Amino acid sequence: ISATMAEQQQFYLLLSNLMSPDNTVRKQSEEAYETIPGQTKITFLLQAIRDASAAEEVKQMAAVLLRRLLSSSFEEVYPSLAIDVQTAIRTELLAGIQSEGSSNIRKKVCDIAAELSRNLIDDDGNNQWPEILKFLFDSVNSQDMATDFAPTFQKKFHDKVISALLQTMEDQSNPRVQAHAAAALINFTEDCPKTLLTPYLDSLVQHLHVIMVAKLQELIQKGTKLVLEQVVTSIASVADTAEEKFVPYYDLFMPSLKHIVENAVQKELRLLRGKTIECISLIGLAVGKEKFMPDASAVMQLLLKTQTDFNDLEDDDPQISYMISAWARMCKILGKEFQQYLPVVMGPLMKTASIKPEVALLDTQDMENMSEDDGWEFVNLGDQQSFGIKTAGLEEKATACQMLVCYAKELKEGFVEYTEQVVKLMVPLLKFYFHDDILHEITITFLDHSMPLLLECARVRGPEYLTQMWHFMCDALIKSIGTEPDSDVLSEIMHSFAKCIELMGDGCLNNEHFEELGGILKSKLEEHFKNQEVRQAKRQDEDYDEQVEETLQDEDDNDVYILTKVSDILHSIFSSYREKVLPWFEQLLQLIVNLICPHRPWADRQWGLCIFDDIIEHCSPSSFKYGEYFLRPMMQALCDSSPEVRQAAAYGVGVMAQFGGESYRPAFTEAVPLLVGVIQSPDSRAKENANATENCISAVAKVMKYRPECVNVTEILPHWLSWLPLNEDKEEAVHTFTYLCDLIESNNPIVLGPDNTNLPKIFIIIADGVVNESIKGEDGCSKRLANVIRQVQVSGGLWTQCVSALNEAQQKAIQDLLNTA
Repeated sequence: ISATMAEQQQFYLLLSNLMSPDNTVRKQSEEAYETIPGQTKITFLLQAIRDASAAEEVKQMAAVLLRRLLSSSFEEVYPSLAIDVQTAIRTELLAGIQSEGSSNIRKKVCDIAAELSRNLIDDDGNNQWPEILKFLFDSVNSQDMATDFAPTFQKKFHDKVISALLQTMEDQSNPRVQAHAAAALINFTEDCPKTLLTPYLDSLVQHLHVIMVAKLQELIQKGTKLVLEQVVTSIASVADTAEEKFVPYYDLFMPSLKHIVENAVQKELRLLRGKTIECISLIGLAVGKEKFMPDASAVMQLLLKTQTDFNDLEDDDPQISYMISAWARMCKILGKEFQQYLPVVMGPLMKTASIKPEVALLDTQDMENMSEDDGWEFVNLGDQQSFGIKTAGLEEKATACQMLVCYAKELKEGFVEYTEQVVKLMVPLLKFYFHDDILHEITITFLDHSMPLLLECARVRGPEYLTQMWHFMCDALIKSIGTEPDSDVLSEIMHSFAKCIELMGDGCLNNEHFEELGGILKSKLEEHFKNQEVRQAKRQDEDYDEQVEETLQDEDDNDVYILTKVSDILHSIFSSYREKVLPWFEQLLQLIVNLICPHRPWADRQWGLCIFDDIIEHCSPSSFKYGEYFLRPMMQALCDSSPEVRQAAAYGVGVMAQFGGESYRPAFTEAVPLLVGVIQSPDSRAKENANATENCISAVAKVMKYRPECVNVTEILPHWLSWLPLNEDKEEAVHTFTYLCDLIESNNPIVLGPDNTNLPKIFIIIADGVVNESIKGEDGCSKRLANVIRQVQVSGGLWTQCVSALNEAQQKAIQDLLNTA
């Protein structure tokens, strides 16, 4: 495929103009681009991407346009191309992936190849592009396909790839090819759904076993280890994906794997030993405690022996990171029995988790002398200054921090000895503003799980110890909520803070905390409104287009996510402090009222209503003093076009009935007809409306149960029964089943029907509740429902009548309920 030099240069100019900040230039270029025929577009775009002398932004634009063309106009453009042109396009794309120097462009070319390969699989699943499979083997080192296009690639090509890889792995005369094939198999199985892998498991495992035995012999006789390292990791990857399906093959591998760990003690075999330790622990996790237990003690001794030699290991010993992860898997397998090993494990783990990143403030000249290849990353601070961080060791630090979280989670109070050390290690991470990807991951791991977990662990030591630890965390958390610039990390800090408050309860915040937090939340809400105004202004700008809208949408999503976390924090405070926190809340009241104004975006109204829902649920009857602000918007929101807003409003009516008190009575007369209207609308059970509708059904139940004087219960009950069960919202399902139990146990004639004729219908409702897991064996409600069933069981004919109305799955569900409740 080729275009003349002049035409191509003209086309480059057009691509540059498509990115022009000048609106007129861009518009003219877009019109010119649209007039080019599809076939010519492909020729020009592909040539631009493959032209080494073209500017990166031109190549980038060409790649985006080519992918878009194949995605939106494949049928109009590609099939009408001459066969040799089609072949040339496919060849050029594969060549581009291999030879492109820029990783950014290479990724985009991979995207184009993925788009094309998706379109070249016909309706019967036949692949019209066989070369792409060969390409997988030729470029197995970079592994673009199986990883970049997972799991689509696995779903489409599993039969061809697995058999081809196994065949290649048997090529004993070419160890390097064998190793590449094993590496490809690892990448393939890591993202392969279990259901796709299962049919090949037997063949896969037998092949891997034969190769492992042969390579183990080679290691003993010749000392070659490359293929064995890859095969061991392939076995681990297959076991990890296959999980319990790997049980039958366990005894085939475990003796050899233990043999490698026991005997591969020479320095050059450290990587093999590390990978084998990883493999054993992954197999143990896959097959479960029962199968692994007979070997657990011996494996633990091997690990302990390595651990005691740990101090002699060099800092760059590859076994260290494998060991750290293996210990955590052993902890998951052994549960509480793992506690005895903590004294051995925690020293090296804390050492790795405590790695301090090397940082430096540099001027431009210094920065040029230190290359990124040495593991330094830089952020430009302006004024010819940069901030640098050396990322070496940070991946190990990230893994170690994850393991600490794993121990706290698995061992709970068994981890109490170490909580203080871990808290002191991790809380300072909140003050670390330079978030490269790894530090970002460490901080989020720590925040997302460990703070509440560590408090749970510390509780064992008594209230004083717990309070001290919480205050150490709390001050740092509140400060970070005020200063953290990264929105991902900020949202995790806020989420973690809310979880901790729920855990600590009333009294966990002092006056200074409240004052600081109030100011911060106020500024977050003010910022939310200000950002919306800025975005609205940008939409009026002359440069506004689809691309700008996409960016604005992302910013908006980010802002809303932070708003959800403001709501989380307020929820935790209201549920812990109840009415006495309302005077503090009033500094935020007007801002929350602004959220629920009718002209605001739906997400604002949803979360504003959620905050008022919390006030009604946890701060009633005092909540009524704010009724003048939220009652009218809440009633209007019941019929809102957004299901999320309807759901928040319906939940509000439900908690109003349950907790609100006398003052709210007039509201129910207005609300119930609106709720019924929503439930009975034709599309109320459509997927996007289901949650909102179920909250409406639950709200009607709560009004009938807690405020029966406000509605005509006799008239509504038959309808309400016909709306059950709730399948989506499990929490509200419990409320409806509890009310149903009340009605049945009080022999309500409307619910039971004349001569108990409604009982078969009630059996169906209960059975469907069990099938959809809305009824769980362990809760009080399920015991009451099981008793209802048992009472019918003893009355012969009626029992037969009820059971015969059920299908097979429903009959099994009733039996399960009787067995567990």
